[in-house]
Amino acid sequence: MNLIELEDLSFPGVDVYSGLTEARLRGYDTSGIFIAESPKVISIALRHGYEPVSLLCERKHIDGDAAEIITGLPGLTIYTGSRELLSKLTGYRLTRGVLCAMRRRPLPELDSITRRSKIIAILQSITDTTNIGAIFRSASALGVDGIIVSGDTCDPLNRRAVRVSMGTVFTVPWTIADDPVKEVASRGFQTAALALDDSSISLDDNSLKEIDRLAVVFGTEGDGLPRHVIASCDHVVKIPMYHGVDSLNVAAAAAVTFWELRRRH
Repeated sequence: MNLIELEDLSFPGVDVYSGLTEARLRGYDTSGIFIAESPKVISIALRHGYEPVSLLCERKHIDGDAAEIITGLPGLTIYTGSRELLSKLTGYRLTRGVLCAMRRRPLPELDSITRRSKIIAILQSITDTTNIGAIFRSASALGVDGIIVSGDTCDPLNRRAVRVSMGTVFTVPWTIADDPVKEVASRGFQTAALALDDSSISLDDNSLKEIDRLAVVFGTEGDGLPRHVIASCDHVVKIPMYHGVDSLNVAAAAAVTFWELRRRH
């Protein structure tokens, strides 16, 4: 075990834990490194072949929550220190006391996702990290085959998104596309925009059951999908609401949509 006790924030190699901020990772990061937080999430990433660079954890977790990870990676560099020092380094208080810097892998080609999929989700311009993580978790739990994100969507490997997803960003195939709706439609999918519109059909409409390959498009939290994206889709779909509520949070809407469509297929 290569254990390094930190006494200040200037030690070479730990800057990755302060540099990969949430603000920086709202867009797709090109540094080649991401941060996984919590032993469970780190373990899932390792099982799916992601390469660890180093580990940062509180002293008490070396023989505690992080012990199994450390035992399985005997040559890994481990930085440790007081909770106060680590909080200063990262800019936030560690919820589970264990972070791992890991190397990104090349994103899959769009064809490799679409060729074997029946239901996929398109995330268009969604920037909230918590919503991204929650959508991935629902997609994994409810059997969505893949996720395509637009270039202006928050990086799914943002630290918070990874943590909220409980590691499912490593289990659901995903990639980035310049024009997701157009590119998915050209590969044989019908597209359905989730939006409030005069032409919207209900999510439980029987016509959706007849679609063999369907891509559901979700928009940004505030304004929803742009009009040109809605117009480019084959269908416009809404979730029936009660008590005057007109919409759900995008993560909640995605979970409802995934459940309804998956059980129909």
